[in-house]
Parts: sequence; C-alpha cells; structure tokens
Amino acid sequence: QVQLVESGGGLVQPGGSLRLSCAASGSIFSIFAMSWHRQAPGKQRELVASISRGGRTNYGDTVKGRFIISRDFANNTGYLQMNSLNPEETAVYYCTARLKLIGGGGLDDYWGQGTQVTVAS
Repeated sequence: QVQLVESGGGLVQPGGSLRLSCAASGSIFSIFAMSWHRQAPGKQRELVASISRGGRTNYGDTVKGRFIISRDFANNTGYLQMNSLNPEETAVYYCTARLKLIGGGGLDDYWGQGTQVTVAS
C-alpha cells in the first residue's frame, strides 16, 4: 500500500505563484517517475508536467515556460513550481507516481487525493 499526499495549494492572485509538494509513503518501493495533472470543474483532466527518475521532463503546452517540475526520489518527494498563474488554471491538482513495490511485480501508477488551487482576485 502506497499513499501520495499533495500540499501547498490554496488561494493566489492572478500573476502569483505557488509551489506544490507530493510526498509518497507506505510500503517499500522505488519511484520511476512522477507527474502532475489538473482538473477544472466541468472539464477534462489534463497533464501538467512529468519527470523521470533521471530528471527528464515534459510539460503541457499551456504551462511551458511558466511551471517547473522537480524531484527528490531518494526522499520520495516531488514538486511543482507554478508561476504567472491565470484564473483559468483554477483546478484540483493531482500527483501521480509510477513505482515498483519491492517484492512485488512490475510498475504501477498511484494517485494522490488532490489539492485545490484557486486563482482569483
């Protein structure tokens, strides 16, 4: 059993910044990659950013140049720095970890509970 817990969400003014954190705990495991997704009310979930164990990154087109994803997998933690936020980016932000349970089988994806980010004046 693995738990992912996001933190750092809240209310921010347009043009402001937030830093989200994702901490994994539970069974013994090895993280291969982490991703951030977001889902706004009435809209489809979208990929925001992802990062591999070796540090290779990918970003959604709408956040490229404004967001930075990073990781410290030795401490089972990932981060998302969000800058120049727009009201349209109000959403629940979810952390996903691709990992292997030690003593288990192959790779599996785990999702966190999500953290609310509200961009408004």
